[in-house]
Amino acid sequence: MIGQQPTGAIPGAIISAVAHEGLSVTVDGRPARLAIINEHGEIVACGPEVAREAGAVARNSLQNLWQGKGWLRELSQPIALGSHA
Repeated sequence: MIGQQPTGAIPGAIISAVAHEGLSVTVDGRPARLAIINEHGEIVACGPEVAREAGAVARNSLQNLWQGKGWLRELSQPIALGSHA
């Protein structure tokens, strides 16, 4: 898992990241949103707050690894329900 990871596995979808802007996604060149969907197919949360949360968890996990804190798992706090569009 060291080095560049393969991407491009979702046809038409591009997830991009800019260190000071966070995650964004496009599908077939048009803006899209990230979502959290439960096992019943219900949208729990979607939009910019999901992208911010995913980006923050990824950054925190990497920082914990770099700091040698002895764990590789990073958990977020619950996203407020009812925030989906």
